[in-house]
Amino acid sequence: MVSSYKTFTLTEQLTAEQIDFFNEYGFIHFKKFINPETVSSIIDASKQVQQKWIDNDLQKVNGVPIKYGKDLDGSSIVQRFAFINQHHQTLSGLLLDPRFNGLLPLAGDGARLGTEEKDGMVFNHYINGPESKFTKMGWHTDGLRDIFYGAKLNPMLNVGIHLSTLKPENGGLKIIPGTHKQSIYQMLFRKKYFLDNKPDPEEVSIIPEAGDLTVHDGRLWHRVAESSIRGEESRRRVIYIPIIAGKYAPKDENSPTVFYQRFAGIVK
Repeated sequence: MVSSYKTFTLTEQLTAEQIDFFNEYGFIHFKKFINPETVSSIIDASKQVQQKWIDNDLQKVNGVPIKYGKDLDGSSIVQRFAFINQHHQTLSGLLLDPRFNGLLPLAGDGARLGTEEKDGMVFNHYINGPESKFTKMGWHTDGLRDIFYGAKLNPMLNVGIHLSTLKPENGGLKIIPGTHKQSIYQMLFRKKYFLDNKPDPEEVSIIPEAGDLTVHDGRLWHRVAESSIRGEESRRRVIYIPIIAGKYAPKDENSPTVFYQRFAGIVK
C-alpha cells in the first residue's frame, strides 16, 4: 500500500509538474490553501446554517436530502449539507478565491465550479459517536452520477477543502490512483458501490491538515474510511465542490430527488 505522495502549493496558475502529477494519478494535494482563521469562520458559518435548518426542519435542498445525525451529547446536527454555499455569505465568498480558476483546466474546456449543479458545495461533518449516522462511505466513483442523470460521462473533479487535521487513525478519504483512466465496465463493476468498504492494496490515504485543499477526479474509485477512534478526536469536517464540464444543469427548489439519492440510507 502506498502511504505517501508529493504535496504542492496552489497559486493562480498550475505548474506543468502539477498538471502532469494530476493527469497520471487522478488526484493532487495542496498544502495550506486557507489559514486557521478562515477555517474557524467556515465552521462557525456551518453551525449557523445548521441551526437554521434544524429550526425549520428542512429535509431537502434543491431536491437533495439533508443527512441529519446526533452529536456526542445527543443533540441534533447536520452531517451532510448540500448547496451550503447558497445559505451563507462566508461560504459563497470562499468560492471567489481566484486560485479556483487555476484548477478548471484540469477538467478541460468549458469547465466551471458547480455551485448551482449536482449537490453544489457539500459540507460533510463526520463524528464517531454512539448515535452517529455518518461515519464512513463505501467505495464509489462519482462518474456513476452522470449515468443516473441520463447524461454522457463528462469530466467531474471534486475539490476538497479540509477543515480538520487528520491522523491515519482518523480514517478519511482513500483513493486508488490511476483508476480515472479505467474502462466504463471497471467503473461499474470493480467494486460494489457503497456496500464495499474494505481496504484495497492499491489505495492511498489522503491525510490533510486543516486548511489543505485536494482535488480528485470523480472517475477515481474512492471511499471514506471510518475513524478507529471515537469521541471528539474523531470529528472531521470537509467541504467538497465539484468542477464540471459539459452541459450546464442548475438545480433549484423544484428539482426532483435523483434516483440514487433515494437510497441514501445505505451510505453511512
